[in-house]
Amino acid sequence: MTPLKYLQAYPPALQDKVHQLIAQQRLGEHLATRYPNHHDVQSDKALYAYVAALKQQHLKNAPGIDKVLYDSKLDVVQRALGLHTAVSRVQGTRLKAKKEIRVASLFKAAAPEFLQMIVVHELAHLKETEHNKAFYQLCQHMLPDYHQREFDLRLYLTWRELPETNRHSLNRSS
Repeated sequence: MTPLKYLQAYPPALQDKVHQLIAQQRLGEHLATRYPNHHDVQSDKALYAYVAALKQQHLKNAPGIDKVLYDSKLDVVQRALGLHTAVSRVQGTRLKAKKEIRVASLFKAAAPEFLQMIVVHELAHLKETEHNKAFYQLCQHMLPDYHQREFDLRLYLTWRELPETNRHSLNRSS
């Protein structure tokens, strides 16, 4: 059996079920059933508005975000799906930090639930820098089914990396 790199931390019994779906060429069908829709957040401007609305809804007192964009190099170069950064610059006698959120471009064609999960994850980093208990509690506060979506996103990433011969479509226009 091929190791499931996105699911290595999950119990072997769960990984076995995923291997069965892959062997039966049903992983794409499973995902398409659970996540049949495609979102309209296609531009950096629309993504900024989307992130700002979620931030306003859940994290009113968190620092502002200066820049939000889709990044085509993110998943290839940094093995990341989203990235939050604070770029510090000296302006006169003050140090000014600009907060940025970058989302991997692959999420332009993903289900809206996956985009929301990635954005919630990156927004949580505004308050909690480490992936600790408080971080995941904040993610769940903003998105109650955060852990299920994270697992399903890992299934989606697994499906994307299957060889074309084993990868049946999600039956969704990309």
